Amino acid sequence: MVEVTNPSTSLTGSTAIDVSSHVYIYPSDSPSSLLVQSVFKGIGYRSWRRGVIRSLSVKNKLVFITRECRRPTLNSPQYRQWERCDNMVTSWILNSLGKDIIDSVEYVCDSLELWKEIKDRYDQTNGAKFFQIQKEINDLSQGALDINVYYTRMKKLWEESNNLNVKD
Repeated sequence: MVEVTNPSTSLTGSTAIDVSSHVYIYPSDSPSSLLVQSVFKGIGYRSWRRGVIRSLSVKNKLVFITRECRRPTLNSPQYRQWERCDNMVTSWILNSLGKDIIDSVEYVCDSLELWKEIKDRYDQTNGAKFFQIQKEINDLSQGALDINVYYTRMKKLWEESNNLNVKD
């Protein structure tokens, strides 16, 4: 489990948060920031998920959705900072969702619950999709395609197929 804060006391007696802490919010962080380029509307969950994980990792906030940074007790001195940061992560995830999905998850309590709700709903291996991709792989031929275009299409299909088979 990750330690929530790394406080130090300044000359004024106020508590500061170490910039390497998971609950540190950088001045450039904003609740309206986008984690991924494409809004998730219910299709392409695994691709969207990978983008969100990558972005949260870069922002040092991945621990909020991996259960590594737990909510402190309500009377803990770190509670308010954890809550602010968790609200930021929740806002970022909500900003990356389509309106219909947002409407169905807007009342979740925290980023972990939001992440779990989306995962439970959309991280289902779709057997029909898997077989469709397998058929596309089998039917794909270079024909008049440039070798780079052919290779790119084939690689994308293989990666999609592998991602449908793997549960994280």
